[in-house]
Amino acid sequence: QVQLVESGGGLVQAGGSLSLSCAASGRTVSRSAMGWFRQAPGKEREFVAGINWSGAITYYADSVKGRFTISRDNAKNTEYLQMNSLKPEDTAVYYCAADAQPYRTRPPRLSSEYNYWGQGTQVTVSS
Repeated sequence: QVQLVESGGGLVQAGGSLSLSCAASGRTVSRSAMGWFRQAPGKEREFVAGINWSGAITYYADSVKGRFTISRDNAKNTEYLQMNSLKPEDTAVYYCAADAQPYRTRPPRLSSEYNYWGQGTQVTVSS
């Protein structure tokens, strides 16, 4: 079993930056694709970014492309999301997720393909 814990959320002004971390425990996620999703009030959970097990392949939602960067440190069993040029529409609870299938070449974009989830961290961007 894998436990995921996000950190780094908070309140920031539009145009600012935040860095999220997701630390895994229980077993290694170094062979797993990982992703970030977000859910705003009244909206469905949506894909933000994904990274494959090696870090060589990353995917981004069009809404965050060029502003957010996903990365991972397998030695630390941790993934990251660097968020720059934040906009009020980025306000949401951000969740990290890990895939149970090892060595998947491309990170999934669908939430249903991830098996482990963190509890979420709030990101609020003020205008």
